[in-house]
Amino acid sequence: MALKSTIFKANLAIADIDHAYYADHQLTLARHPSETDERMMVRLVALALNAHLLQSECNGDGVLAFGAGLSNPEDPDVSLRDFTGRTRLWVEVGQPEDKPLSKACGKADKVSVYCFSYAADIWWRGIENKVARLQNLSVWRVPPAASQSLAALAQRSMQLQATIQEGALMLGDGRHNVDIEPVRLK
Repeated sequence: MALKSTIFKANLAIADIDHAYYADHQLTLARHPSETDERMMVRLVALALNAHLLQSECNGDGVLAFGAGLSNPEDPDVSLRDFTGRTRLWVEVGQPEDKPLSKACGKADKVSVYCFSYAADIWWRGIENKVARLQNLSVWRVPPAASQSLAALAQRSMQLQATIQEGALMLGDGRHNVDIEPVRLK
């Protein structure tokens, strides 16, 4: 018998001061049995950091959503699609291989990777030259201490506030806050 995904609900209030984007998002996250709370929360952080594109790229007429993630490797972890169905943003979380990234770059206007954990530096050194030619790819590293702290915010029902200012994200639930300054690798 296969294990089912665990469903998490999050009400995420985003105040992106850098991009003048302020909105509330009611989100459903399905955590695959093999996914950690840390990875799931990095997916949520990636969505928060890119939510402003809903307004700037799609003029508010698009869908920003979580993909099937680990359940379907052909699906992005987070995507932004406009009203025509065109994929404006494809987000991968973790340490994907170069071939799937190249494929994603052919399917979407922009592709972003959010890597985390202590092994992210080793992964990046191994893949950096292979993805250098991908012009629409950006790679971000979430510091390991911050990504590990995110796991403490994971609850089946979450009320979260995300404030983005000067490229840094402060994510909190009213009791705990995690400060995240993603580092751009590409």
